[in-house]
Amino acid sequence: MFLKNFLTHLGRYVIMMRMAFSRPENMSMYYRETLRQMNDIGIGSVMIVGLISIFIGAVTAVQFAYQLDGTLVPTYYIGYIIRDSTIIELAPTITCLVLAGKVGSNIAAEIGGMRQKEHIDAMEIMGVNTAAYLVMPKVIAALFVIPMLVAIAAFISIIGGFAAAVPTGLMSTAEFVQGVRSFFEPYNVFMMFVKSVVFAGLLTSVSAYQGYYVEGGSIELGKASTNAVVFSDILILLADYVIAVLLTG
Repeated sequence: MFLKNFLTHLGRYVIMMRMAFSRPENMSMYYRETLRQMNDIGIGSVMIVGLISIFIGAVTAVQFAYQLDGTLVPTYYIGYIIRDSTIIELAPTITCLVLAGKVGSNIAAEIGGMRQKEHIDAMEIMGVNTAAYLVMPKVIAALFVIPMLVAIAAFISIIGGFAAAVPTGLMSTAEFVQGVRSFFEPYNVFMMFVKSVVFAGLLTSVSAYQGYYVEGGSIELGKASTNAVVFSDILILLADYVIAVLLTG
């Protein structure tokens, strides 16, 4: 039964995505919708991403300072650890898990509400490719703006680590800067952007799928929004592991 349900959902998801990325009927209409989604997803999420990133960096600094206390490891390693852990893992993964809750549930509720009010049926009667019009702009917008949000999150996390480590006396400014500049590997930034692009595609497409095929009333719509967040988070964590194995193996 589980395998049957999985294959059913997988097949419907693939069909929806194939329809979503077919040739659009009106390029200007899709362009405007994509810009609107970029504003909603990107600008609308800057505050929450920035707030979370500050505390990610601050907590990382405090915890590693505690763990390195009394050891022979140089103090400047705290800055090095903050930089690499933020870039490789914390910024892309935590940011996209949070966006799956904020953006994903919103996408599922928006499309699901249109399905329940028969707006999608009315658009299909008029000959509109609803999968393309409702899904493609959201996915394309996310592929552009979520990597930008992740880059901002990485930068703010390092600033948060500085704010938690230097003014409190855990280390000096020179030591923190030395740690941030030590052993830098540009490949880690590439890995961060690969993760952010994959995660962006997953959280938007899975959420859109949950809303596009919702059936029933308000209870089912609530379940669809919940499932959008849960399945997006699970797939993001699974993809995180797969990407880590492929890119660091």
